[in-house]
Amino acid sequence: MSKMTERARTYRLPNPTTPEDLECRWSKTLRFGDKVILAGHYYNGAGKPSYYGAVYEFLSDDTSCEGEIGIREVSGVDFMDDGHALEWAMKNANN
Repeated sequence: MSKMTERARTYRLPNPTTPEDLECRWSKTLRFGDKVILAGHYYNGAGKPSYYGAVYEFLSDDTSCEGEIGIREVSGVDFMDDGHALEWAMKNANN
């Protein structure tokens, strides 16, 4: 199993899913070009970095809120805040 898959399971990220479902389950989701990015929180202990970033891509030509998306990337590091997690996701959305 890849490290990305392990992290996605740890963070309980749905795969596949829809943008609408992500927006209902995570408060920090953004449409970023043809990708959907998110910042999530996973408690790692008091004072420890507990935010992560993820990038999803559309799996078909349906790019509506009900179009199916799948995980493309999950951050390999944890961040101190959601802003840095989103920054990571934006930088990795076009790789």
